[in-house]
Amino acid sequence: MRVLALAAGVFLALAGCSRQADVSVGSKAFTESVILGEIATHLAEDAGYSVEHINFPGTRLAWNALIAGDIDVYPDYTGTIIQETLFSENLKTDAEVNAALAAHGIRMSRPLGFENAYAIGMREKLAEQLGIRTISDLKRHPGLRLGFSSAFMERDDGWKPLRERYALPHQDVTGLEHALAYQALDSDSIQVTDLYLTDAERMLYDLRVLEDDLRYFPNYDAVWLYREDLETRAPEFVAALKSLEGKISESEMIAMNARTQIDKVAETKVAADFLAEELRVESEVIEETLAQRVWRYTLDHVFLVGWSLLAAILVSLPLGVLAARSSSAGQVILGIAGVIQTIPAIALLVVLISPLNELGFRGIGTPPALVALFLYSLLPIVRNTHAGLKDVSPQLVESASALGLSPWARLRLVELPIAARTILAGIKTAAVINVGFATLGGFIGAGGYGEPIFAGIRRADYSLILEGAIPAAALAILVQLTFELVERSVVPKGLRLKAEG
Repeated sequence: MRVLALAAGVFLALAGCSRQADVSVGSKAFTESVILGEIATHLAEDAGYSVEHINFPGTRLAWNALIAGDIDVYPDYTGTIIQETLFSENLKTDAEVNAALAAHGIRMSRPLGFENAYAIGMREKLAEQLGIRTISDLKRHPGLRLGFSSAFMERDDGWKPLRERYALPHQDVTGLEHALAYQALDSDSIQVTDLYLTDAERMLYDLRVLEDDLRYFPNYDAVWLYREDLETRAPEFVAALKSLEGKISESEMIAMNARTQIDKVAETKVAADFLAEELRVESEVIEETLAQRVWRYTLDHVFLVGWSLLAAILVSLPLGVLAARSSSAGQVILGIAGVIQTIPAIALLVVLISPLNELGFRGIGTPPALVALFLYSLLPIVRNTHAGLKDVSPQLVESASALGLSPWARLRLVELPIAARTILAGIKTAAVINVGFATLGGFIGAGGYGEPIFAGIRRADYSLILEGAIPAAALAILVQLTFELVERSVVPKGLRLKAEG
């Protein structure tokens, strides 16, 4: 029990490391939001603050992080705030919105100058052939293949209420990532999807925006949402954010989106160029080489995999021994570890955010990624430790007892060495699994190889995806080879030769 408590304490202390930056900026995982987040990041740096920028897969996670204090500011849209974030409060006016936000300790800036409403669109050529100009016209074509972003499928201002409002007959609707919808349209896998009015892909793929003839979609004015205490902690930064109110036009936002989505210019560079032109704010953009980026991703990835695996080993070995010693305890331990293994990785990362916040640890970034990887590592190590000890010949155990060895001495000198090959196989399996699962940490700002993978998906940039995927595969192979070498030094030579023969 002391070992378990020590391991848990060390691991939670590591996972709960406090935020280093003065200001934490959030954004949602689509190009426009990331660009706006980079604009805020550059403004914070120009005001003299250290800053970090974290992307979130959806509105709810960004909002919860803002409420919890894990981030200080993120860009959002008035329609999203009314229809999704605070939908239960039935807000109508800006005054009501501001009052509701204030109750949570949150402030909202005035609009930045452009609106990015949801819209429904399809290829111009197909729309012209079918005579579709409004959303209501879709009723005449129930055979069209519809595909919407996962967020739009679940939003309170998304597909389900839209279908009811327009009495659309379509039932078989595909959910997919927003960044992939345009490629699906281009390949005719789907024929209708949700758009943002400032999406650069509208022009690239020659899309027609269908008229919202029943006025379903609300206004989506871009604004900043920020914590009230930021006005006292970083007043210069808040003033800089407010200086952009009314300064970003729709055409400028579309142009910035196009530079990233079409010209493949990094969001941080696009944001810096806009600030230099609009506010004369000069930002230093460090252009990393491919080798430098991959090295940075590797350090983050190895950190996630290494520490989570070490913690899992410290916990799993005693649990595996206990499971082998007691049948009833073994069923419970292996059952719980097995259930954890069945939880989808993304779901586990999201579920961990709130408990970690309540325990006083940071709910985004590295801590939930470490805890999730730790939990996923338990089953292979516990199961193999249990199996390895169960496979030890009872005659050997009896002989060791006859020689006067204590239970601890038998375990250390006889049973564990014999079971070492099986235990190491479990640790190796956990390590290789962790290398793959750790890429999902990029979804919540934990860094590693997931960072370029998710950025590549967002920007439809396959070179970025490969920038993370290829090193991740190489690291998995390296980990496997490393454990092969470790096995040669840990497993007794006689057992190793027997296994090899």
